[in-house]
Amino acid sequence: MGGCSTRKRPAIPWDTEVQVRPVTQPRTAEASSVPDDLVPELQLELPPFPAQLTSVRTAPQRPRVSTPPSAATENDAEKLEAPTIALQVTPQESAVAQQQTKQSLGIAEKNLESARGKNLNAAQSDLASKIRGFIKDAREAAQIADWSRARSLAKKAQVLSEELAGSL
Repeated sequence: MGGCSTRKRPAIPWDTEVQVRPVTQPRTAEASSVPDDLVPELQLELPPFPAQLTSVRTAPQRPRVSTPPSAATENDAEKLEAPTIALQVTPQESAVAQQQTKQSLGIAEKNLESARGKNLNAAQSDLASKIRGFIKDAREAAQIADWSRARSLAKKAQVLSEELAGSL
């Protein structure tokens, strides 16, 4: 016999289903007559319920950070600045980076100037805004003599300005 079990015809016709009843087995007296002395009497002794419930943490407790007391001193004008991590470069590398920064900034400013006065669409004006931001950041990095960062920012401004000039 093969095929789908839902498509098989039942062995008993459903018309006569009402006539089919299960046959129950008669109970024997021997099975229900167990002497009481063989069944142990169980008494459950539960410990008393605690007065306070404590919660169980599934994660470790968060560390508490104490804030240092703010002492008003005479040196309030001197703010502690976060230390900056700068790449150690040789004087020759610094000179090359300085020259490349100035060159990239010159190209970026020239391309940005060529877009001035023209009607720019939304994408072009967004690009011009990004270019101005990179130029400003590159100049700030150059003021603190971080020439590797200044070169990187100036190069980004140059690439974006060339893309802007190409879309005009």
